[in-house]
Amino acid sequence: MKRLSFLLFVILCLSPLTACSASAQQVKTYGFKVEESYPHDVSAYTQGLFFHEGVLYESAGQYGESSFRKVDLASGRVLQRMNYEGRYFVEGSCVLNGRLYVLTWQEKECFVYDIATWKQLGTLRYLGEGWGLTTDGKSLIMSDGSSTITYRDPDSFAVERSLTVTLRGQPVAYLNELEFIKGEIWANVYGTDQIVRINPQSGVVTGVINCRGLLPASLRKPRTDVLNGIAVDARGGIWLTGKYWPKMYRITLVEKK
Repeated sequence: MKRLSFLLFVILCLSPLTACSASAQQVKTYGFKVEESYPHDVSAYTQGLFFHEGVLYESAGQYGESSFRKVDLASGRVLQRMNYEGRYFVEGSCVLNGRLYVLTWQEKECFVYDIATWKQLGTLRYLGEGWGLTTDGKSLIMSDGSSTITYRDPDSFAVERSLTVTLRGQPVAYLNELEFIKGEIWANVYGTDQIVRINPQSGVVTGVINCRGLLPASLRKPRTDVLNGIAVDARGGIWLTGKYWPKMYRITLVEKK
């Protein structure tokens, strides 16, 4: 049933040729231009991706493979790595006020560390699943694979408020990795080549980025998985990668008329 609802969502709302586009709501659509690319560790099932103080960090999932990494951008080399017990499937991650937060998928635990030392400071609990995590500088912002995004208190992880994300009036399910960019929430839509730009007050999608073809077919292997991973650097550069991808890309958007 979950797979069917996902397919219906893609058919009805992400295709520009469907009835959804007849809505009066104005949604900008974008392609992309690759500005530069660097190697990416193909063993990383990318879940969270972000820059902090000029350094790239990444959380990677899968049971028995989950880790959090400090990465050298230019080479893709892992500079520091924290591995998790096989019972944990690590998901999204972010830093707020010097604290690193790392979600788990179905284990209902968010690990909290000092980002400078990686010393664990505690564990926060939540209901449901953990998928993506980012911050607006005040609250933690979390996705759970549905169309709902929650703002959470960074000390208690209590829900402060929630948003239902909609595209042309329809809920957008399978929201995954998140990044807060220039006052907007950007989200990967799991299983697609789409990134949605979300108004953080209303939940309305204001733009859709089509990233189809970002990773060339020549670089794809049997294990290569979906687009996932959005990071913004200190200069505002947008970086994208995917699960088990060999490359990470800095892109600029190209608006489609």
